[in-house]
Amino acid sequence: MKLLKVFIPIILLALTVYYCSTVPITGRSQLNLISSSEMNAMSFQQYDEFLKQNKLSSNKNDVDMVKRVGARIQKSVETYFAQHNLSNELDGYQWEFNLVESNEVNAWCMPGGKVVVYTGILPVAKDETGLAVVMGHEIAHAVAQHGNERMSQGLLQQLGGVALSVALKDQPTTTQNIFMAAYGIGSTVGIMLPFSRTHESEADHLGLIFMAMAGYNPNAAVDFWTRMAAGSQGAPPEWLSTHPSNETRIADIKKLLPEAMQYYNQK
Repeated sequence: MKLLKVFIPIILLALTVYYCSTVPITGRSQLNLISSSEMNAMSFQQYDEFLKQNKLSSNKNDVDMVKRVGARIQKSVETYFAQHNLSNELDGYQWEFNLVESNEVNAWCMPGGKVVVYTGILPVAKDETGLAVVMGHEIAHAVAQHGNERMSQGLLQQLGGVALSVALKDQPTTTQNIFMAAYGIGSTVGIMLPFSRTHESEADHLGLIFMAMAGYNPNAAVDFWTRMAAGSQGAPPEWLSTHPSNETRIADIKKLLPEAMQYYNQK
């Protein structure tokens, strides 16, 4: 038992070094134990199930706007990755952009480019540029492999870092829960929170770059998050939240705007 306690940290350190990758733009090192093909396969299955169980919007103008913004940001992501010889990291992507009927003020993007926007966030977005803030941020989560990183952390913490195929076979329910938690479905106060706040800030950074490259003025991000702040009175304190506080987020975005505007001005 004593030997096991000694070797576990060594094994975890070895895994961290061996499976370490780098986030585009920010250069932050991250742990990814799962191959992109495995993550995409799980993502596509879950996405299809979600669409079967939820109502797609029939508002043509709003649906067209979501697909238009998505396509423009997709192109900017692909351009950025090509310029930095990273196109292979997008292998297996099957981009899809859907608008779902829900009062929830939310949007998300799974691995492989599977995006959902809820109709409840459109009044906060106000227009196409505001929506680009939202979709740029969510797409940034996917291309930065935040879901992979969070699920890798979950596999290490709960299942000892076993291969995903083994986890799915031997403990499918636990593995499913880890996958859902990786996308913020449910919350845990503990070790995962600092990583999640890092992911949110990183997605803000990448999202500003991608929306700017797509031809949307990144200054709109400040107005969008100001509107979000006005609608989220009574939010939990930052140390209990998986998101930065609105004040922190807006201040950080303002610091990033000069960099993002360089990309926007090139358009």
